[in-house]
Amino acid sequence: MKRALLVGIDNYPYSPLYSSVKDATNMAYLLEWHANGTKNFDVKLETEVFTKAVLRKLIVELFSGDEETVLFYFSGHGLLNVSGGHIVTPDRKDYDEGILLDEILRLANNCKARNKIIILDSCHSGALGFSDSFGAEKSYIGEGITIMTASRSHEPALAKGYSSVFTSLLIEALKGGAADITGQITPGAIYAYIDQALGPFDQRPVFKTNTTRFSPLRKVSPLVSPEALNNITEYFITDETEHNLDPSYEETNIADIKPFLREPYATPKKIAIFKHLQQMERVGLLQPVDTPFLFFAAMDSKSCKLTPLGRHYWRLVKNKKLRL
Repeated sequence: MKRALLVGIDNYPYSPLYSSVKDATNMAYLLEWHANGTKNFDVKLETEVFTKAVLRKLIVELFSGDEETVLFYFSGHGLLNVSGGHIVTPDRKDYDEGILLDEILRLANNCKARNKIIILDSCHSGALGFSDSFGAEKSYIGEGITIMTASRSHEPALAKGYSSVFTSLLIEALKGGAADITGQITPGAIYAYIDQALGPFDQRPVFKTNTTRFSPLRKVSPLVSPEALNNITEYFITDETEHNLDPSYEETNIADIKPFLREPYATPKKIAIFKHLQQMERVGLLQPVDTPFLFFAAMDSKSCKLTPLGRHYWRLVKNKKLRL
């Protein structure tokens, strides 16, 4: 079981925002459902949180469970002062600005869930996890915790128009931009996607984790069918073996088709294998040998071989470590 709390606050009396509610709402939809329409997270979306007490209650309730995965997402104002980093609520007062990031981390550290994901889209959110928000180089993150923040502790989190820079990239990652070939989207892949999109002069996202294995946050359609991927060890006896091809693999090579008519003619079994090989070629798992196109590799009775990425997936399938 997986639960997610998403909080987006626009209605600040002193400095209103214009993207937080929209971003939290879009995030809630993506996390609630996998791309194929099956249930993912049980989602609680809160867009009218006005007081620190209400926000604290919501966070405490989230981290009180023992589910497989709990996720907290916040979009709104953040603040850094001598007390540390905060996420800010509309009832902010001097010396009582909001929820301390240290408090959130303490709740997550004590949570019994196997995976605890914290995503903050707020200014100075990179202070989460530091024992001293003003420059200590040590983080204290409990087992199973993964943190993604929009910016470093000394940086603002920016918006372009009515969209947050960080969450816009996060949403595209969850839609499939960060998916592997099996369609799984992990926190590590999401961060890599966002990191590549932001240059050295942009705000810098922060990623911290203490986990031995990532669990996917969402699944989209795989780039290669499970059947094709599971057969990779049948098509290639070892990860260095070439798979020999001939004209019988090409479905257009039948007796009434010209000019590419060549014996042996196409057979249903070889055609099915070739379609799997074509899927693998499209995502970089294999390549034809001594010719630029798989079609000509078949028609000229050449071969194909696994790429370094293909050899990686071959070993995952061979050792039964691939989660499809």
